[in-house]
Amino acid sequence: MTRAALALHTSQLSLFDEPASVPAPQIVVAAPEPTISLTPSAPAVPISSVLAPAVFRHPQAQREIRLKEHLVAYALRRARRKSIGFVVGLEGLSVAAPKWVGIGEIESALREKGDWILRKLAEQQERQQRLQAAKVEWRDGTSIPFLGETVIIVLDARAGITKAGAVLNADAESLPGVPKLTLHIGLPQTATPEQIRDVVQSWLQRQARRVFEERLKHFAQQLGVRYTKLSLSSAQTRWGSAGADGAIRLNWRLIHFAMPSIDYVVAHELAHLREMNHSPRFWDVVRSVMPDFEHLRETLKDDALPVFD
Repeated sequence: MTRAALALHTSQLSLFDEPASVPAPQIVVAAPEPTISLTPSAPAVPISSVLAPAVFRHPQAQREIRLKEHLVAYALRRARRKSIGFVVGLEGLSVAAPKWVGIGEIESALREKGDWILRKLAEQQERQQRLQAAKVEWRDGTSIPFLGETVIIVLDARAGITKAGAVLNADAESLPGVPKLTLHIGLPQTATPEQIRDVVQSWLQRQARRVFEERLKHFAQQLGVRYTKLSLSSAQTRWGSAGADGAIRLNWRLIHFAMPSIDYVVAHELAHLREMNHSPRFWDVVRSVMPDFEHLRETLKDDALPVFD
């Protein structure tokens, strides 16, 4: 099962699929991946009406173009290909074009698809800001999500905690609006960010295995299936997978989400042991134990995860 969020996504479109000698080259925009929408789609809004004048600059930019009132500095690469390729990523706009296509033709194509390019650049800029905000500063007092709640990291070098690595405490007397969960890790105040990260990550992975095993047993019984083993995954593009031999792999970063979201992924992978596909029958199996799975699937957003590195 693919996820929306742990890889750095790019948006692409390809132009001029025929050589320049063809009188009217056809412009082809890559179809977007299918999405699940729980509300009616709003009509498209021109990018010029929602985006203030801005500058988008790729770090390897060699050329600039003005699209509407926005300045776009893009990286141009000549390649052995038959079409022009546009890629909008976190760094900005990059263009790959065959040698026989002139700059005028490239920039004409850029202007023709200007709204699309600007919209994708704005989306990537917003995504970069969210990722930056989600980056964890590994120090005493930092916070991470755990099972849908906020946990405060406390450096505590007491010997008992050092042996266990980390101990989770719940303070019932916490003030309203203040996280009540604290994770005491056996490190001194002089610990490096890398040391803190490694201890916390190790604890999270142990908790992930414990929680996943409990939920696998629960849903395997409900679905009438048998899994053979559980492996933790660190995949960048998948929340989980199931093998025909009954092996289940689950991404340990799921431990950041609330239990219903974890249950959806667990039920999804176990359902594959009955239907090794994504047919209507497969979704009926998932629905039999998770009637609101469509909503839960929407909670698995990649930018909801803290950035560890």
